[in-house]
Amino acid sequence: MTEGDMVQDSKERIVSGLRVQIDRTRCIATTNCIKLAPGLFELDDERIVTFKSEALEPGQDTVVEACDACPVDALSVVDAAGRQIVPS
Repeated sequence: MTEGDMVQDSKERIVSGLRVQIDRTRCIATTNCIKLAPGLFELDDERIVTFKSEALEPGQDTVVEACDACPVDALSVVDAAGRQIVPS
């Protein structure tokens, strides 16, 4: 396996003013986050949650609720001041 073939362990994006990170090593694909924010998240070919390439910007409450729904804390949210909101 070459470096180009390796799955990136985490993905990060600023969404609605919040820094959202996906820890791909923890994801168990419950799809809770996708159910709550279908315009932001999707499953990739490996059945791991990732950001949609053409993602919508849901409101901050939706982002927090969707990330907080992850039972294994694969999603984290940090606000603009650097305070961690999820997991709490």
